[in-house]
Amino acid sequence: MTLLENLGSLSGTPWVYLVVSLSVVLDVFVPILPSGVLVIAAATTAAGTSTAADAVGAVGASVHGGAHPAEMLSLVLCAACASVLGDMVAYRLAWRGGDRFDRAIGRSRRLAAAQKRLGAALTRGGGGIVVLARFAPAGRSVVSLGAGVAHRTVREFLPWSALAGLTWAAYSVSLGYFGGQWLGASWVSTGLSVVALFAAGSAAVFLMRRPDRRAAH
Repeated sequence: MTLLENLGSLSGTPWVYLVVSLSVVLDVFVPILPSGVLVIAAATTAAGTSTAADAVGAVGASVHGGAHPAEMLSLVLCAACASVLGDMVAYRLAWRGGDRFDRAIGRSRRLAAAQKRLGAALTRGGGGIVVLARFAPAGRSVVSLGAGVAHRTVREFLPWSALAGLTWAAYSVSLGYFGGQWLGASWVSTGLSVVALFAAGSAAVFLMRRPDRRAAH
């Protein structure tokens, strides 16, 4: 069975939220996990399946049409909460194993530079970099581990982590929802939505690098 077919069989059950939650939580430790793709596919499947059911008749439309907002909101909250949970677990682990994580980050100039930018941003209260990093490839891992290694307080990190998780979840679910509404539960709609998610990630990387470029000049 394909991913969409598997999610289709779980759509409307608590299992789909469990699968999405586990994927998002673990994504902070294994950034190659397709948590964003899974969130989009779940939203696409739910929207596409309901749209197909709506076409059967007015009764089906009234039932399934009303289910859209509740199901999408549940997916957003599920993904956002899982994102914050994963961030805080990584943050706490890095806090307690600071020296070991600090040495690991120090081996990479890119990670070290990202950690430095994060510390400066959080100190200035400009934690918007945490939100941007949530969309960048592996950015969430760098931010969460970096905040823990640098012993940033929960008050500094948690609100931005929550905003980042909610923004990312809402964007991902919206992509899947509108893709499913317009093109149905298909690989085409999922693929286009994933491309839009990667485009946001590329934009986030570009915006995060701009301060470095200005400093270089």
